[in-house]
Amino acid sequence: MGLSILIITVILPKQPRFKYEFEKGHVWLHEDLVSPYNFSIRKNPEEIKSDKESILKFVLPVYEIDNKVVENQISQYQADFEVKWKNAGLKDGKEKELNFNLGTKILRDIYDRGVIGLNKKYQRDGDQYVISLLKNGVEEQLSTSSLYTQVSATAAVAELIAKEKEAETTILLSVIKDRITPNIIYNERFTEKLEKQAVENVSSTRGMVQKGELIIAKGNSINEESFQKLESLRISYEDDDNISGDRDFVLGGQFLLVGMVISLLMVFLFLFRKDIFADNRKISLILIVVTGMLVFLSWSIRIKLPSLYYIPYCIVPIIVRILFDTRLAMNIHLLVVLIASFFLPNSFEFAFLQITAGMVAIYSIKNLVRREQFLISALLILLNYFVAYLGISLIREGSFASIEWIKFMPFIFSVLFSLLAYPLIYLFEKLFGITSDITLIELTNTNSTLLRELAFKAPGTFQHSLQVANLAESAIFKIGGNALLVRAGALYHDIGKMDNPQFFIENQNKGLNPHDKLPYEDSAQIIIRHVINGIEMARRNNLPEVIIDFIRTHHGNTRVDYFYQSFLKNFPEKIVDENTFRYPGPIPFTKETAVLMLADSVEAASRSLKEPDAESINKLVERIIDYKLEQNQLNDSNITLKEIETIKLIFKTMLMGIYHVRIDYLK
Repeated sequence: MGLSILIITVILPKQPRFKYEFEKGHVWLHEDLVSPYNFSIRKNPEEIKSDKESILKFVLPVYEIDNKVVENQISQYQADFEVKWKNAGLKDGKEKELNFNLGTKILRDIYDRGVIGLNKKYQRDGDQYVISLLKNGVEEQLSTSSLYTQVSATAAVAELIAKEKEAETTILLSVIKDRITPNIIYNERFTEKLEKQAVENVSSTRGMVQKGELIIAKGNSINEESFQKLESLRISYEDDDNISGDRDFVLGGQFLLVGMVISLLMVFLFLFRKDIFADNRKISLILIVVTGMLVFLSWSIRIKLPSLYYIPYCIVPIIVRILFDTRLAMNIHLLVVLIASFFLPNSFEFAFLQITAGMVAIYSIKNLVRREQFLISALLILLNYFVAYLGISLIREGSFASIEWIKFMPFIFSVLFSLLAYPLIYLFEKLFGITSDITLIELTNTNSTLLRELAFKAPGTFQHSLQVANLAESAIFKIGGNALLVRAGALYHDIGKMDNPQFFIENQNKGLNPHDKLPYEDSAQIIIRHVINGIEMARRNNLPEVIIDFIRTHHGNTRVDYFYQSFLKNFPEKIVDENTFRYPGPIPFTKETAVLMLADSVEAASRSLKEPDAESINKLVERIIDYKLEQNQLNDSNITLKEIETIKLIFKTMLMGIYHVRIDYLK
C-alpha cells in the first residue's frame, strides 16, 4: 500500500491545479476574476490554423534551372533531325544545314526563356503565380507568365517556324515539339523546408492581459474572447515555473490525496471484502491495476498525448469486475477517476464521461456467460460515450451543426484498447492464482478432458453431477451468489469416484455390490477416499483452488452413516472409532460450497425414492437439509435461515420437475 502511494505520488505531474472550472457558453459563477500577473492571450486552434494558411500563401514555391535538360534535348534533337530528314527523302546540302541551324536556334531560345513544369498546388488563380527561381545560387522572383509551359512553348515554336520561308515546317515542328520538356524544375524539399519554417514562426498568442485587468465578471456569459483569456490564464498558471509555487507543497498535496484514496480502498476491503483484505496476492493485484493505470495516465500527460481520452479508462473496472466483483469494480473505478480528474482540464466533464462509461462496462458484464459479451460491452461503452459527448456538446455549443465530431475519435480508440482487458485478465490469473468467470466458463464445458473421462469411467456419477449442478445453480442464483462458480464446482465435486467407480451405487449394475465382500470400515474408507482422490486428481489437472474447495467440503465432516450404523448393529460389543466413518472436512465456508453440499445430498437421496411424489420429495428435502443443520455443517457458510427456506423450495420444485410430479400436490 505504501509503495503504491509512493509510486503514484512521484509519477503524477507536479504543476499546481488551476482552481476554476469553466465552459464556453456557460455563466461565470465565481467571483470577479482579475489577472494576477501579465500573460499572453493564446490563439484558439482555428485562429492558429487560419494564420498558418495565410502565411503559407506568402511562401513562394522554389524552382531551379536544370542545365542538363537543355544539353540532353539539343543532343537528341540532332539525332532526331537526321532521321526525319532522311525519311522525308530530302537531300543533304545547304537547305538541310539551314533548317538544322534554325531548329537549334529556336530550341535554345525557348530554353533560354525557360520551360516550367506547373504545380497544381499553386495554381489557385489559373496558370499564373509567382515563383522563386534559383539561378547559379542567386534567387530571383518572377511570374510564371514570363516563362513557357510545354503547351505555350509548342505554340511559340510554330509561330517562329512560320516566319521562315525556307523552313521545312513539318519536319522542324515535329522534331522540336518532341524535344520540349521543362527545364525549370520544382524543388519540393526546399519549398517544404521554407513552409515549415514559416509555420513554426506563426505566433501562438495575440495580445496581452495586464496585471489587475478584469478578465470576467461574476454572472457574465463566457464568450469566445473571455474563454480564450481564461484558458490562457490556466495554461500560464499550470505551465509557468516562475508562478507555479513551491513544488514540495504540490507533492505534499498529491501525497495526501493519493494516500486518502488508497486508504479508502483499504477500508472498503476491510469492511466489505475481508477475504480479499486477508489475501496479500489479491491486494497486490488490485494495487498494481490502480497504480498501473495512473502511471500510464501520467506518462500520457508527460508526452502530451493529443487527447487523454485515448486512454482506456474502462479497462480497470472490466478487469476488477471479472476477477473480483461488481461493488469492488465500481469502487476502484470511482477512485481512479477522481484522482485522474485533478490532472485533466474540464474535470467534471471527464469524470461524468468516465464514471458513466465505467458503470456501463460493469453492468454489461454482470453475468459473464459468453465470450461475445466483451464485444457487446465494448459497443455499449461506445454508445454511452456517444450519448454523453452529444449531450455535453449540445449544452456547450447550443447547436448541432457546431459539434466537432472529429473529437469523438479518441473515444473509439479508447473502447478498442479496452479489449486488451481480455489478455490482461489471463495474465493476472496465471500470475496471482485467481480464477475469473472466463476460466469458469471454460471449466463448465462438458467436453473438457476431465469431464469426458468422468462420463466414460463413471457415467452414473457424471449424470449425478449434472443434476447437482442444475439444482445448486438455480438455488444460488435465487439467494445471491456466483452461479457460474457453483456449476463448475458441482461438475467436478465427485471426480474422485473415477478411481473406484463400481463402489458407488450410481455406477453399479443391479445385483452387483462390491461392498458385500468388505468389512464396514473398509467400505467407509473407500467412500471417504473419493474426496481425497478428487483433490489429488484436481491438482494434477491444474484445477483452481476455488474448485478444489467444493471437492474438499461437499461432505463436510459428516459420517458415512450407512456403514457406521451397520457396524453398530452387527458388532454392538466392539468399541468403534467414529472418525473411521467420518469425512475429513472442512465444513463449507461459503454460500456456494454450502449450497453444493445440500444439492449433492438431496439429489443423491432422491434416487432412493421408489415412487417419488410431492409428499415424499417434500419430506426428503426437509429431512436432508434439517440433518445438515443439526450436524452444524452450515455454521461457517454465512447462509441465513431465510435463504435455506428458499433453497428448500427450489429443490422441491426442481425435483418434482425431474420426476414429473405435479406441483399442485405440494402442500
